[in-house]
Amino acid sequence: MNAMHQAQQAYAAAAPVRTPRQAEHQIVAAVTARLAAALAAGDAARLAAAVHDNNRLWSALAADLASAGNALPVDLRARLLGLAGFALRQGHRLLRGEGGGEALVDLNTAVLRGLAGQPNAETASGAAA
Repeated sequence: MNAMHQAQQAYAAAAPVRTPRQAEHQIVAAVTARLAAALAAGDAARLAAAVHDNNRLWSALAADLASAGNALPVDLRARLLGLAGFALRQGHRLLRGEGGGEALVDLNTAVLRGLAGQPNAETASGAAA
């Protein structure tokens, strides 16, 4: 077996390379799954940890969106920053025991659809443009 063949075999077992968008999708999906599971379980400690993770996610997204190097169009960045503010406010409300977390799960799910290139339900049904 030559060195080239050995190298190919070694790298073939490595994890697949993900695009930044795929990596974002994976992170948002994992946080959303933990949040949904914690809500379903009704476990306050588990929910607090999941909300904390969600707040960290949205804080990181907001920091990236606000950075000068972000390549997204300005209007999209502004809308996403507004969603980040909403998510963080909802997360803090939930940690105080005010309201439910369904809005956070719904928001994250909409972001996941966007990252996957899928239209939202309203656009797909023609209810909104």
